[in-house]
Amino acid sequence: MSDGIFKDKTLLITGGTGSFGNAVLERFLETDIGQIRIFSRDEKKQDDMRHIYNSSKIKYYIGDVRNIQSVRDAMHGVDLIFHAAALKQVPSCEFFPMEAVRTNVIGTDNVLTCAIEAGVSKVICLSTDKAAYPVNAMGTSKAMMEKVFVAKSRTVDPSRTLICGTRYGNVMCSRGSVIPLFIDQIKQGLPLTVTEPTMTRFIMSLSEAVDLVVFAFGHAEAGDIMVQKAPACTIKTLATAVKELFDADNEIKIIGIRHGEKMYETLLTNEECSRAVDMGDFFRVPADQRDLNYDKYFSKGSVERDKLTEFNSNNTTILGVEQVKEKLLSLEYIRDELAKYKGQDK
Repeated sequence: MSDGIFKDKTLLITGGTGSFGNAVLERFLETDIGQIRIFSRDEKKQDDMRHIYNSSKIKYYIGDVRNIQSVRDAMHGVDLIFHAAALKQVPSCEFFPMEAVRTNVIGTDNVLTCAIEAGVSKVICLSTDKAAYPVNAMGTSKAMMEKVFVAKSRTVDPSRTLICGTRYGNVMCSRGSVIPLFIDQIKQGLPLTVTEPTMTRFIMSLSEAVDLVVFAFGHAEAGDIMVQKAPACTIKTLATAVKELFDADNEIKIIGIRHGEKMYETLLTNEECSRAVDMGDFFRVPADQRDLNYDKYFSKGSVERDKLTEFNSNNTTILGVEQVKEKLLSLEYIRDELAKYKGQDK
């Protein structure tokens, strides 16, 4: 995978020790990229990565996006940035919202400030479907993060530093996601805990999520939010698919919707759909380029919006049990867990 975008370039991945950072790292190691810098505050995970990858292309930087000087120290000579550092667990952000603000909002501003100072050519910020119509602190902080990178993109010539973002639905088997929980519950003979059976969620693999990063590096313009046309399924369908793959008879226990959860997630709001550009497997949402001349808001409205249909996990392609099983089997994590599970004496 290279069309010259990555040749001999230096890529910085903030939050690079997370599941998303690892997936991006693995994909970009296959290119003719020059160097990949992993920036995170977790020295144990960095040490684990050193042993796993053992590549001279990878350099490790201890730091925290909250600390602008540690970001600045990792930025020298960087050409491209994928900004994945975040607090992303809904419950923890709900109880500690200011921590979410410090990492997701202020931390993003720190990364972008340093990127502009250092003349980094492209920065892609990772967002989430929870930022669209947010109802919890995590989603609200990510919505503000989007506002920060769109606003910041206006302050710099995109031929010097181009700032954009990607917005994702649920990534299967990422850290803290529900599928590893279901597998652990099956192994322990416990009921599979489902919040609400008819709740829908977008689902995509880490590999598909990285496809969006690569597409954004090649096609996004300043201030854009890039979105993949992901399918979805109900939580009951997902639990049933995992049960069937593992040939398990654990019951499914309904525990009710948790604090800060939605019945469905939205990847594009009504307002964004009205101006989104269809790019095949992806949508591109251009930045609102209106200026601070507020008189326009009183004297002239927006063009007529004739496509007021949001893109959400209820109106996308809904997968059935067999389709979800097929998608799960494409994941190395699932294949490994199945092999271990079936190798045990039951």
